[in-house]
Formats: sequence, structure tokens, C-alpha cells
Amino acid sequence: MRDAETREDPRYEAVRSRDGRFDGAFFFAVETTGIYCRPSCPAVTPKRANVRFFATAAAAQGAGFRACRRCRPDAVPGSAEWNVRADVVGRAMRLIADGVVDREGVAGLAGRLGYSARQVQRQLTAELGAGPVALARAQRAHTARVLVQTTDLPITEIAFASGFASVRQFNDTVRAVYASTPSELRAAAAPKSGRPRRNAGIPLRLAHRGPYQAGPVFDLLEREAVPGVEEVGGPPGARTYRRTLRLPYGTGIVAVDERPRPTRTGSGAHPGGWLDARLHLTDPRDLTTAVQRLRRQFDLDADPYAVDERLGADPDLAPLVAARPGLRSPGTADPEELAVRALVGRTEAERLVRRYGKALDAPCGSLTHIFPEPAVLAGAEPGGTLGALTAALADHAVRLDPGADRDDAQDALRAVPGLDARTIAEIRTRALGDPDVAPPGADVPDSWRPWRSYALNHLRAAGKWEL
Repeated sequence: MRDAETREDPRYEAVRSRDGRFDGAFFFAVETTGIYCRPSCPAVTPKRANVRFFATAAAAQGAGFRACRRCRPDAVPGSAEWNVRADVVGRAMRLIADGVVDREGVAGLAGRLGYSARQVQRQLTAELGAGPVALARAQRAHTARVLVQTTDLPITEIAFASGFASVRQFNDTVRAVYASTPSELRAAAAPKSGRPRRNAGIPLRLAHRGPYQAGPVFDLLEREAVPGVEEVGGPPGARTYRRTLRLPYGTGIVAVDERPRPTRTGSGAHPGGWLDARLHLTDPRDLTTAVQRLRRQFDLDADPYAVDERLGADPDLAPLVAARPGLRSPGTADPEELAVRALVGRTEAERLVRRYGKALDAPCGSLTHIFPEPAVLAGAEPGGTLGALTAALADHAVRLDPGADRDDAQDALRAVPGLDARTIAEIRTRALGDPDVAPPGADVPDSWRPWRSYALNHLRAAGKWEL
């Protein structure tokens, strides 16, 4: 019977074996309990006849299922599929994660994608079982739970900070998703004395799937850190990365610790874990956006199993993959900032920060400024390639937001006078999060597709490719 069930749907075998590799890739719900879970949930495996599968948590919620209190399916890493895919559904999912629906509505999402709202609704619903409003609602519910359980913010303030239009909508959604009121969620969490006050920041666990090689990521961040907006402190293996963020409603300061925290969610599960972080926001409405931008910077939604399987099959890369399983391809928390820094380099970026950066109202140690916006730089230094690039970013001739079409963005970057192919490749890899970029002129095999960005990172980490 078990073999027949597995042949019918291998997802059930992932549930039966509590395989953490599939957390976030799909969700399962149990009709007899009305609860939905992540595949690695440690609860007793339900009978196949009682199980339904969903592509997203929003689809499970839309079907009337509540989130499991044991495995917290809303807190899993995002699907790695959205990192790779460049079609409209993948782009839409990245934009929804960035909070665009909350800020601009479905019409704003559709406008960014170049489709009608009806087309976007139809494509998302057909493939994911939920439209943009339902997907954003699920995300708001998760943000609300984090704020309820980790801060002492008033419940009413959390409702609007999470993106809800009213306190009633907030209460109804939390009850529907978690089968608890916001007050009950708070009471079930740590005692009030154990929660930080709002001026202490919001503690976060930035979850990832599989192994995570934090060392090379923090090496890169330390090497590139621009004083005033970034700093890396502590000894290797226990470093903390801190930076300032420009966000839709205000500014933020984030601290992320290097040491990954491993966890296993079941006897058959593959290890996953998280990075500890803390966010200080001038406006808590920016929480969802800030978290998603950090996830892209640290490449936390990647699928290291798929990457390592493909690259490990190459004889030249196999020993490198074995030495560093789970090596990531870091992105950026601010794509426009990354584009400018890729062009001018670290020393010139520091000068731009000192001269044109926005000073924080409350500096925090060596963090004193927000990186200057493209419009500011375009007006202050309009000449040369820097002026051309910042002007193109400011007037949106070049778009690097999470929903940007990567090929269109590359074509627009090529039209910027003086911007060379190597810089464009770096922008595409890190600002646009493309996992499959080869340096211009490099002879790399097609067998590395669609993970050429990761392959180059392995070569760099091993000292076999010049930075």
C-alpha cells in the first residue's frame, strides 16, 4: 500500500518521512482535523485518504484549513521556485513577498508586471490555488503573529503594522488562520518579561532549508562593507553584520549573526535551521518588506539540494561542492544601491555616502547614514556613467525591483553609456537574484545550468576564480 501511495503522489512519501527539504515547496492539510502543515511536521502521519496538498499556505487557508501549532507552516523558508523562475508567476510572488499588494493593491502589482489585474488573478489562481489578495493575506497573518509574539506593541498598532485595513479584519484573519485570538497568541508565547520592548528591536529567525555556508557570505559582506551604512564585527565564525535600510515607510537597522542555528524537525528530516537577526524599524509596517529583503541578501530561500545535486555531478566541481555543501549566491537588500556600488567600487561608494547619504535621525554606533537614492546622485553628479545609471534608475528606465523582468533589465542596463558587461553581470546576479549568470567571456559548461551563479561562487570560495 505504501508503494502504491508513493507512486500516486511522491509528496505523500515526503510527508511520511518528514522530509524537511520540501518545507515551503508545498503544504499538506488533513481533512479530519482541519489543520495544514509543512511536510516535516513531527505529528503522526495521517492516512493518505485524509490528506490534501496545496502549493501555498494561502491556498490551504482559502480551503478553510488552520495552521498547525506544532510545525508553524507559515514560518518555513519561501519556495525556491520563485528565486529561479523568471515568468510572470515567479515575478508576482517576489513582488507580493516584498509587500507590493499591501502598499499598491492588486492594480499596482499588475502594473509592475505589465499585465491586467484579471490576468494576474487568473494565472496565480490557476497555478497556486490562490490569488494575489489571498497570498498577501497569508503573509500579513504571519507578520502579525511575529509582532504579537515577539514585541510588546499594542494589538491595535500591530493590526495596521501588519498591513490590515481594520482591526476587525485583523482579528478575523488571525482567528481563521491560527484558531486563536491575537491576545491568546500573545499569552501562549513567552511571558511579557521575555519579550523585548519596541526600542529593543524585533528578534527574528531567518529560516533556511538544508545546510548553509555562512562563512563565505560574511566574508563577502565584510570585504564589501561601506562605512556609514554597513559594518561587520566579531571573529570569523561569530561575526555580526549590521546595516541600514531604506524602506517604503521609513528606515531600519538590522543585525544578522553569522552562526547558523541547525534544527531537525523529524527523525527522517534533512537539517535546516536559521540565522538569528534583530530589526529596528522606524515604522513597523516595514517588517514584511525588510525581512524579504534580508532573505534575498542572504539567499535564504534557495534549494541547496537541487544546486548541489546538479553541480556535484561535474567532476571539477564535485570536490568543491562536497567541501562546502549549501554554498549560497548572496543578493542584496537594496538593488539600486548594489547597482551603484557595482559600478563605482567600495572606496567611491564611501565618498558618496559621506557626501550625499541621508543621515539617520538616531545614529547607531558606526551606522550613521542611508545610502543615497539614485535621484539624489543623478542630480548631484549627473556626468559620466554614474550619472547615466542613476538617472536611468531614478526615472525607472532601469528597473531592478523584485518583479523586474531580468532580460528587460539587462537590455536597459546595456543602454547605459559606459556600463561594461562585467558590471551588468554582477548586477544581474545580485540585484536581480539570477541564479544562472556566467561572467562575460567565460567558458563555462551548459551542464552547470541553471546554477551557474552558484558554480562561480564555489570556484571563488576555493580560490580558483578571480573576484
